[in-house]
Amino acid sequence: TADTRLGQAVQPLARAHPGKSGVFPLADGRDAFAARILLAEASERSLDIQYYIWNDDKTGTLLFEALRRAADRGVRVRLLLDDNSTAGMDAILAALDEHPGIEVRLFNPFMYRRLRALDFLTDFSRLNRRMHNKSFTADNQVTIVGGRNIGDEYFGAGQGMAFSDLDVLAIGPVVHDVSSDFDRYWASDSSYPAARVLPPLGRDARAEVAAAVARVRQNPATAQYLHAIVSLPYVRDVLAGRLPFEWADTLVVSDDPAKGLGRAPDDQLVWSRLGRILASTERELELVSAYFVPGENGAEFFADLARQGVKVTLLTNSLEATDVPAVHAGYAKRRKTMVEAGVVLFEVKAGFSPPPTEDHGPVGSSRASLHAKTFSVDRSRVFIGSFNFDPRSARLNTEMGFVIDSPALARSIADAFTGSIPARAYRVRLGDDGELQWVEQRDGREIVHDEEPGAGFWLRAFVAVLSVLPIEWLL
Repeated sequence: TADTRLGQAVQPLARAHPGKSGVFPLADGRDAFAARILLAEASERSLDIQYYIWNDDKTGTLLFEALRRAADRGVRVRLLLDDNSTAGMDAILAALDEHPGIEVRLFNPFMYRRLRALDFLTDFSRLNRRMHNKSFTADNQVTIVGGRNIGDEYFGAGQGMAFSDLDVLAIGPVVHDVSSDFDRYWASDSSYPAARVLPPLGRDARAEVAAAVARVRQNPATAQYLHAIVSLPYVRDVLAGRLPFEWADTLVVSDDPAKGLGRAPDDQLVWSRLGRILASTERELELVSAYFVPGENGAEFFADLARQGVKVTLLTNSLEATDVPAVHAGYAKRRKTMVEAGVVLFEVKAGFSPPPTEDHGPVGSSRASLHAKTFSVDRSRVFIGSFNFDPRSARLNTEMGFVIDSPALARSIADAFTGSIPARAYRVRLGDDGELQWVEQRDGREIVHDEEPGAGFWLRAFVAVLSVLPIEWLL
């Protein structure tokens, strides 16, 4: 694909940086959507796309349409979706799969399409394992890997929950590694051709799908959003060929897809590789994880690092900001162990809406809930991907991401903890009585909360009950 438009744009840059990959972080949700649309529209040979969640909302529909237009131009489109979040989308997926240029496969599919609970009852051990990977690769020349799923809440296009997240757009040798990894998942025992799973698409269903697409297109909110996308500085920089890539050694880390069936050896798991990188920390570690459930061993690991003199700083969601209170229950009971050892712990506030011109660093500018998964080691190496630091990511779901040897990116994450994050998060500390407190910076004042802020009694009680139940391995 070196002779494609993307290839002709990428290859001279790659030759000028032999052995390195060019990476560009996508912290803003609208930039992340624009990047995917631009790649779909620029592709000439292939689109290989892999996601955990793809919603049939505004942005999901627009991207589905971009895939269809690419296929109409002769692009080979392969779409691999985890089946856990496709309820109600069988007709849409069947319509895409029916297109001669598009092939859809489902990872660990539900066989009872309308009675999924029955599948869970009869096949829980398989269906409890999901494909959490996220990648979007055009012409084997450019890829996007990171934490975002496809949906309005990830791209700054919704009116409800908004997620702060982080992706990386990459060019150079790492793209071929992502493509090879996609092929590995596409051919795995857990990936089923959609036509074998989905019910046949009737004439009425085709008309209904076409009408749904037309309604999204005709919605004034869609036009307004697309106008905002076209006006982005990011789009102008891409079209002018002046995107400032960081050139660095970049490694794909990805689980063996056999993990989806419980058959992957431990040394082939993402967690094994990331654990070795974290253990190599000598001076400082900054970690951002939306769903942070370290478990007893993980909490002791971070505590031990702090006791050894490593500066450990962690950022996760507060109870008021999380969209999954059960996950918060798994994390909350480990906080004190880490704080007592000297770990600096921040929890993102809900509803924080900073000025749009403020630089928020690599964790974005969400109005609501953190969704990013990244860490920085010794201001020299960075991980960005789909891996949540929880038992589910470690043992059940498949995950992927980039390990990037980039002091510049590592510094940007570290600097965010002294720049934008303190204003956007509560710092958790021990009070004089040895109990946890939440310290908030507001209008230049320090406000101290003795209970988890923004959460009512019943929510706190619910989390307290969950925290004593033996469910941590599921979180």
